[in-house]
Amino acid sequence: MGFSSSSRRLCVPSVLLVCLSMILCRAQGGSSRKLYIVYLGDVKHDHPDHVVASHHDMLAGLLGSKEESVASVVYNYKHGFSGFAAMLTPEQAKQLAEFPDVISVERSKTHTTTTTRSWDFLGVNYQTPASELLHGTNYGEDCVQNNYGDDVIIGVVDTGIWPESRSFSDKGYGPIPSRWKGKCQVGPDWGINNCSRKIIGARFYSAGISDEILKTNSLSPRDNHGHGTHCASTAAGSAVEAASFHGLAKGVARGGAPRARIAVYKTLWETPRGPQGGTAGVLAAIDDAIYDGVDVLSLSLGVPGENSFGALHAVQKGITVVYTAGNNGPIPQTVGNTSPWVITVAATKVDRSFPTVITLGNRQQIVGQSLYYQAKNSSGSSFRDLILAELCTTDELNGTDVSGMILVCVPSRRDESVLTPLVTFPQASQYVRNGGGSGLIFAQYTNDLLSETAKLCNGIACVFVDPDTGERIRKYYFLDATSSPVAKIEPARTVTGKEILGPKVASFSSRGPSRDYPDVIKPDIAAPGANILAAVEDSYKFMSGTSMAAPHVSGIVALLKAQHPHWSPAAIKSAIITTAHITDERGMPILAEGLSRKTADPFDYGGGNINPGGAADPGLVYDIDPREYNKFFGCTIIRRTTVSCDETTLPAYHLNLPSIAVPELRRPITLWRTVTNVGKVDSVYHAQVQSPTGVRMEVEPIVLVFDAMNKVHTFKVKLSPMWKLQGDYTFGSITWRKEHKTVRIPVATRMTIHDFYADVA
Repeated sequence: MGFSSSSRRLCVPSVLLVCLSMILCRAQGGSSRKLYIVYLGDVKHDHPDHVVASHHDMLAGLLGSKEESVASVVYNYKHGFSGFAAMLTPEQAKQLAEFPDVISVERSKTHTTTTTRSWDFLGVNYQTPASELLHGTNYGEDCVQNNYGDDVIIGVVDTGIWPESRSFSDKGYGPIPSRWKGKCQVGPDWGINNCSRKIIGARFYSAGISDEILKTNSLSPRDNHGHGTHCASTAAGSAVEAASFHGLAKGVARGGAPRARIAVYKTLWETPRGPQGGTAGVLAAIDDAIYDGVDVLSLSLGVPGENSFGALHAVQKGITVVYTAGNNGPIPQTVGNTSPWVITVAATKVDRSFPTVITLGNRQQIVGQSLYYQAKNSSGSSFRDLILAELCTTDELNGTDVSGMILVCVPSRRDESVLTPLVTFPQASQYVRNGGGSGLIFAQYTNDLLSETAKLCNGIACVFVDPDTGERIRKYYFLDATSSPVAKIEPARTVTGKEILGPKVASFSSRGPSRDYPDVIKPDIAAPGANILAAVEDSYKFMSGTSMAAPHVSGIVALLKAQHPHWSPAAIKSAIITTAHITDERGMPILAEGLSRKTADPFDYGGGNINPGGAADPGLVYDIDPREYNKFFGCTIIRRTTVSCDETTLPAYHLNLPSIAVPELRRPITLWRTVTNVGKVDSVYHAQVQSPTGVRMEVEPIVLVFDAMNKVHTFKVKLSPMWKLQGDYTFGSITWRKEHKTVRIPVATRMTIHDFYADVA
């Protein structure tokens, strides 16, 4: 439910708010009251206390007294933007939306959460540091020594942190940066000494969270779940030797920017459904982070139908904001966090696998994948009886004796369409675990659920196999077994390197196009997010999700910020997108997992898989003055300007983004893009145009010459449909080349004839 001023028809749409499904909150002043976000735009007073006073004065006029106003307000937003979160009835919220200074009133809704190999895979190797991004080689006049992101501050908005982890050692760190204004908020299990020269600040946001949730959580910045600790150590964890998960994936665990400082903002709280938190707390965290002095904000949050005006204010203050794409892939149009001012990250898989040998009773050996490890008190792998089922749902297995046996789940061909691993695998593993089973062999198309087996299987051997491998087990079970069918499962081992195909877009990674802004390509970039080993409490565990991919990008942003301190958030984003890989090291195209594998396209990975070394020296960047976003995205966002809802906002493909998306191409259109040279002063770039199928794309001029006097050039892009057609998206690119350097942006176009055409029949 949202309201805007009817007299002025100011229309900051709900998709521009951090409004995220319903919050679990304590009603103050009556059960009919809910938590609302009141957005007032830019801060209008010189001192934060004056901002707060103005909020209470405004609300007192509605509620009748200053005391009622103070009791109603949960959070005041006073640093990066002006507004507050308050407990209101729907009628009060509607009345408040009519106040002259109010831009919008929106219901607070719910956020949910969305290593040893990944950094080597990306070329950021700290033991033999040859990466340009680590050394700060002098590519341009702006470049300085990097020193692994030293003194860059990464704000992690998540479930908190476990400060005792070895990943957060501050050994060898200098003083906390003098610009830091944050604080260390204490709690029952968090003292002032839990902050350090590594974890330089920590806050938590419990207002508006129900007592039922809070009584099972630490009322402090401490991480009860592990998600925030995992993300923080991935982005900026100190180097830890010989980290592993029971011997698997053994190596040096470290963050992308291991010398960066960490600021913790705990906004998500553990619930039976997983970590959750509300809009109000996340906005308060962003507002505080702006004041505290962070350089990068990393938010591994799932935010359906949301785009953050808080993040826009952060970007206007020079803070780069990194969000997740979401975990609803491979379904199209599921990508979240699609604001053009943030970096939205998809998840890929690295060149590492965990092969597990299964030996059948006829001595035939087949290979699956698992995270099964041999427990110290185990008697070792031995042959166990097999029992085969098809759907492996709780209903189908009801009454089946699996004690001491290995359950094999192999759907028949007629059932494959209804077998959904996200539902059936947890049911099957729980049935085996509760029934005293020895193991589970689960046949399924690639689903990237491997990291889930560590917690779902809890010591039993859970192995994923391909459908054709499952058929071989079925054949043995029914036809080849000379006696009772049996099998033996060996512990997994770790294999890395060129024999493993990578990167690949993970099946769970949400895909574009964006429903909110189809004229912006989202996600922006892809990074490792499947089976990532990182810190959880005092140990190291695997997690998968775009939640794991986002902190990889946050760490790289911190390195870029250290090396190029004067680059804007848009320039950093451009450097990351335009230098990304769309092929592996062999030149083979990156694939995207799904119900069937396919060649990845920009709606799977944006610009491609992140290339940290290339981003350090991108050559050219597509920069944006953050005030430009106001012209494209909905009415008055920041200040009262000439931009209003009564005026037609420009399509977002006219914004100077490092990508082009035209969702309705009916006639020739002309766009403009501007590039700034951040590389060698005297440079000449030539255009290479790959037109989307069915579209004629022309670039003019085709040569850009840069020198000391001409550091910025604008070029024209003309897109013309070749046919009158109600079509689908096709993809191309524009690449500026100079010797061995390439600056590439993806292009997506869709030819159309009709408005609101339903292509579902």
